[in-house]
Amino acid sequence: MSIRLPSADGTWRSYRPGTAPLAPLACAPAVSRRFYAAAHVVADPLAASAEAGPVVDWEATLAFRRRLWAQGLGVAEAMDTAQRGMGLDWATAAELIRRSAAEARSVGGRIVCGAGTDQLEAGVPHPPAAVAAAYEEQLAHTETCGARAVLMASRALAASARGPEDYLEVYGTLLRQSARPVILHWLGPMFDPELAGYWGHRDLDRATEVFLKVIAEHPEKVDGIKVSLLDAGREVEIRRRLPAGVRCYTGDDYHYPELIAGDGEFASDALLGVFDPIAPIAARAAQSLDRGDAAGLRELLDPTVALARHLFAPPTRYYKTGVVLLAWLAGYQDHFTMVGGLHAARSLPHLATAYEMADGLGLLPDPELAEARMRHLLAVHGVAP
Repeated sequence: MSIRLPSADGTWRSYRPGTAPLAPLACAPAVSRRFYAAAHVVADPLAASAEAGPVVDWEATLAFRRRLWAQGLGVAEAMDTAQRGMGLDWATAAELIRRSAAEARSVGGRIVCGAGTDQLEAGVPHPPAAVAAAYEEQLAHTETCGARAVLMASRALAASARGPEDYLEVYGTLLRQSARPVILHWLGPMFDPELAGYWGHRDLDRATEVFLKVIAEHPEKVDGIKVSLLDAGREVEIRRRLPAGVRCYTGDDYHYPELIAGDGEFASDALLGVFDPIAPIAARAAQSLDRGDAAGLRELLDPTVALARHLFAPPTRYYKTGVVLLAWLAGYQDHFTMVGGLHAARSLPHLATAYEMADGLGLLPDPELAEARMRHLLAVHGVAP
């Protein structure tokens, strides 16, 4: 049985779905590295409305997280994969953190949660003290819920900072008062154009120096950094200069296999959005590392890079659409609807290619279900598969 899929050039191709999906996997967390999947949220398609704001299907959302924990992966909660700043407001994110942290405790799963400043009104200037206060509110909530915080990049700070000194002041204030070491997240403008010039410089070399200065002044308060610049060379340079004990969690969804495998002296842990759709493979790769088999990790992860680069193709911030599509095709949720209508952010040929690639990697547990859902999606768009 084959299915006709649309291509970006306007032509059609015939694709025969696979019949050998990856077998289910249940394992403990890896000990050689920390692997976190930045997990997506499942919208409630019957309750969501522009007036009511984002409505999350809590049971389906938490069920997906339980699936990640069962495979030994940690969960990075309420971050950009969960549509922070792209449909998910702070009130909903705060509830997401509370529920997910409680669920993590109940199953013994690892969790970190994003703390930012998105409760501040957009498009209005905010002085550094107000930005710090917004961060403090979210940091306190995350730590009260029992989770480690990821200090996310702030649009408000990027818009109002007069220079590097404002970043040093705000982050210094937060790190001095955090109850436990945090993860610092440098998210590049390819993920969010409003973050251009973060750390007070558009020149990445100068921005890197400010970033490293923040860490050097408070090394005991930094568990690690998450670098999301899609620049493997820069990540390698930064991780070589980190103080002892500070981890580098790669956020590079283009070069993660080589960065996790390391160069023989330094290696990255991982906190990745792409681990959401490729979780069964990522979990197996983590187990390979625990066996000391770096080559096995590359054998598992290298074939997934083509899918990752497709999902994260420009405009990169819309990668979440492909992530949710694959969760639906895999049977992990009952619909392909996203908070803020983001399910319409990618073209039909883009989604068809994501389906084909995921199927080829064995990521769709029930190929017949995935094919039927892909046919349904094509029909909804008015094209016959």
